[in-house]
Formats: sequence, C-alpha cells, structure tokens
Amino acid sequence: MSVVVSQSAERLTAPGASRLNLARVIGALKQNPYVGTFAVFLGAGLVTLNGRLISVALPDLRGALGFGVDEASWITTAYNMALMFIGPFSVYLGGLLGQRRVLLVSAAIFTLCCVLLPFSPNLSVMLFLQVISGLSSGTFYPLAMSYALPALPFRFVIYAIGVYAMDIIGSTSLAPSLVAFYTEHLSWHWVFWQSALLAPLMMGCVYLAIPNPPKRPGPKPALSWRGFLYVSLGLSLIFGALDQGERLDWLNSGVVVGMLAAGAFLLVAAVARRWSSPNPLVNPIFLVSRNTAILTVGLFSIRFVILAIAFLLPATLGVTQHYRPLETGRVLLWLIPPLVLMGLIAARLMRRVDNRLVLASGFTVVAVACLLNARLTSAWAGDNFWVPQLVIGLGLALAFVALVGSIVQNIFDSGAISNPVNLLTYSAFVHTVRLFGGEAGTAIMQRLVSAREQFHSNMIGLHVDAGQWLTSERLAALAHALFPNSAGAEEAQARAALVLGGQVRLQAYTLAYADAYVAIAFVAALTVVLIAFMKPMKILFDATPPTPKE
Repeated sequence: MSVVVSQSAERLTAPGASRLNLARVIGALKQNPYVGTFAVFLGAGLVTLNGRLISVALPDLRGALGFGVDEASWITTAYNMALMFIGPFSVYLGGLLGQRRVLLVSAAIFTLCCVLLPFSPNLSVMLFLQVISGLSSGTFYPLAMSYALPALPFRFVIYAIGVYAMDIIGSTSLAPSLVAFYTEHLSWHWVFWQSALLAPLMMGCVYLAIPNPPKRPGPKPALSWRGFLYVSLGLSLIFGALDQGERLDWLNSGVVVGMLAAGAFLLVAAVARRWSSPNPLVNPIFLVSRNTAILTVGLFSIRFVILAIAFLLPATLGVTQHYRPLETGRVLLWLIPPLVLMGLIAARLMRRVDNRLVLASGFTVVAVACLLNARLTSAWAGDNFWVPQLVIGLGLALAFVALVGSIVQNIFDSGAISNPVNLLTYSAFVHTVRLFGGEAGTAIMQRLVSAREQFHSNMIGLHVDAGQWLTSERLAALAHALFPNSAGAEEAQARAALVLGGQVRLQAYTLAYADAYVAIAFVAALTVVLIAFMKPMKILFDATPPTPKE
C-alpha cells in the first residue's frame, strides 16, 4: 500500500504532471466570461484610482520634483484631458477592432508610462507621459460594461453592476490612504508604480479570457475620423478649461477663454461635419428620448456628488483640524463597509422593485447625509463625520447601482442592444457625461467654497469692527494669553489681531463648507424630482434574458 501511495505522489509531483495541471488551469481560464469581467473591472478601477492618486499626491509630487504650484497643476489636467479625448474614440475602436486588441495594447502602453513617470527629468516630459498614460488608460473604463453586459449570463448582470459600483466608488475613497502610506512608508514613486504592477494582471486576464472578434463579412464601411477628432478635441479643451478655471480666475484668464472658445468652435465644426457628411458609426438621433435624458442627468449628478464629496471632506478636515492625508483617509474609508453591504442589497432590489424607486431612494439618502454634514462646526473632527459617512456610503451605493442598472435596462428597453451603431453611440455619450459630471463636481465646489468664504468673511467682519466692546474684550483676552511668549505688550496686541483674523477666516470657511453640503443635497433632491418623470421600464434583472426590440 505504501508503495502505491509513493508512486502516486511521484506521478503528481513529476514535471509532466505539473505541466498538465497548469494546462488545465489555463484551459479553464480561456474565454471565461468571469475572468474577462474581472479584467475589465480591474481596468475600470485602475483608471479611477490612478487619477485620484495623482490628484491627492500632487503636493508631494511638487515637493519631490521641485515644481511650482501653477505648473504642477497641469499634471492632473493633462491626464484628465487625455481621458476625455480618448473616451469616445475607445468605444468605436473596441467595436471595430475588438476589446481584446484595444485593451492589450493600451494596457502595455499604460504600464510602460507608469514605470517611467517617476523618472521624468522635467515637467515637459512628465506632461507628455501623463498624456500618453491618459490616452491608453482612458480605454479601460468605456469598454468595461460593453464587454461584461453581453458576456455574462443575464441573471448575473445586476450583481456585476453592484461589483462595478463598489469598484468605482471604493477606488475614489481608497486613494488618500494609499497616498499617505506610500509617501510615509515607501516612496512617492509608488503612486505611479502601483498601476504598473496591477496592469499586467489585467493584461493576462484579457489575453486568456477575451477572444478576438470574428472577421466581418462583406466590404468595410467608408469611415471618417474627422468628426470624432473634432468632438474629442473640443470636449477635452472644455474639460481642461473647467479643470484650470478656478486657479486661473475663469473668464478673466486668456487661457481659459481660449480653451473654451476653441472647444466650442470644434464642437460646432463637428455638428457641421455631421450635417454635411454623416458618419455611419454614429446615430445621435437615437439619444433623443425622455428616459435617456433623465438618466444622463442622473449620471451627471451622481458623478457630481461623488467627486464633490471627495473634495469637500479632505478640505474641511484640512482647514479646521489640519488633518494630513493619512488621517483624512481613515475617515474616507468609512464609506467602504456600507458600500459593500448596500451594493449587494441594491443588486437584489433591482431584481424585484421598480428601478425608479431604488434610484430615487439612493439620491434621497445622499441628500439626507449631506444635510447631516451641513450642521458641521469648526470643532468637528473625524469622529463627527462617521455617521454621515456611513449614510453617504449607503446612499451612493444604492444610487450608483440603481443608476447603472437603469442605464443597462434602458439599453435593452430602447432596442440599442440589437443595433451596434446605437449601442456604440449610447456608450460613448454615457462615458462623456460621466467625465464631465465628475469634473463639474470638483470645479463647482471649488468656486462655490471660494465665493461663500468671501461672503461669510465679509458678513462676520461687519460684527468684528475695531472699537466694539466684544471685539476689544476678545483682543484683550488673546493678548493676555500671548503676552508671556511676546517681546512686549505691542507685539502681544499684534499677534492677538492675527489670531482673531485667523478665527474669522476659520469660521468663514466652516460656513462655506456647510453651504457646499447644502448645495450637494439640493442637486440630489432635484435629481429625485426628475426621476419621477421617467417612464417605467419593462425589463427586470431576472433569470430570463430580454428579447431585444427589432
């Protein structure tokens, strides 16, 4: 008996047996839709996380590379403009060449850029690599759902949407903690090298699981890329103007005005090109429907809310409590547990309840959470935000899963799934709205906080006039406290005036951040009102796949 066991063990551990087992594993992975879905979702999370990592780590990059504030601000802008430019293109490239070819080539270029970026000798080289990185990684996000939707069994699509929502929102919340860990324990280089490690994993899964498309029969259609070029370049210029607007003082800057004017001109040129020579790969008339318009507003709103909250919370804690990224990151991580829980619950609800109810409930919860945050004071620290953060996590997961699920339902219900041209047009449009919604959230919040801080500072200043007994009493108390560490009474009085001015500024910013949270709640509430005007959809995510309209 022992001889038989030893012989069996030798056979299992022999080189030939190892090769056989490896071949079986590879065979199981080949053209496996679940492995392919993991690959495209990993890519979507990578592009979201990479953008957030660079934004959060920008002060560290400036210090390490010796860049000024103004010139370094273009590092994130260059990446985001490239994402905007390639987004519509990537959907059509995926339709013509196949997701496999596009993703493999793009991931290889993206990996190389991430390896080289920390070694950039100057700003010009870094901006060039950022543009190439954005152009390559910008293909990941648009092709994620366009692969997963037809590849997965229909009964699992809504659960894939839940994972997708957790992937995108979780990546946004995880970035500050990762940046803090890298900069404090490793090196700022890992802000870029992290993606260089994960992208090859994505490439391996894409190579094994996603097949090349079959050859198209018949003659190839006559295509023109001029319209795509006009639209993509015009949108990217407008996107860049929004990204740089607050820093350059909006319309008072020639750069912002020039980018807006050039972008608008290119969009008009694209419309004229469409009118004179229609492209067979685009059908914009298909987008004209009530549900598509409302879902577009919903997508814009959810991206607005996610990026606005991601901007506001670190800014609030940084100004009021001087939190570092690591401390802010811990507060943002509170979003993830309710996100996972509600993502799964929302997926179950979408199989049984009208999508409009689930979607409206999500935005309602987000509005309530923002109103909770609007009660903040200058004394609030991280622990004061944990209840609102948990509620926001529940609301965002519910709203995002319901929104993406509604978009997928609309694809089937409108018949886009049976027409490749309509499906490509829909996907490119949704991707464009997604990017603009996120950028609008950050840009509008920056402008709103700045304007409201000035307003509150002026209003508080009206009640802090020199000579009033309350002001004099406050200054005397501050001067008395500062006198032991001052050279004399005059220096103590001067330092007291500076401290009082800082306290006024702190209160003004606190009120401005509270106003910003009210504005987010208003956007969410307005979206709920619009959802009430949606038409009911016929498709639910049950085990039976829907029959597309002809």
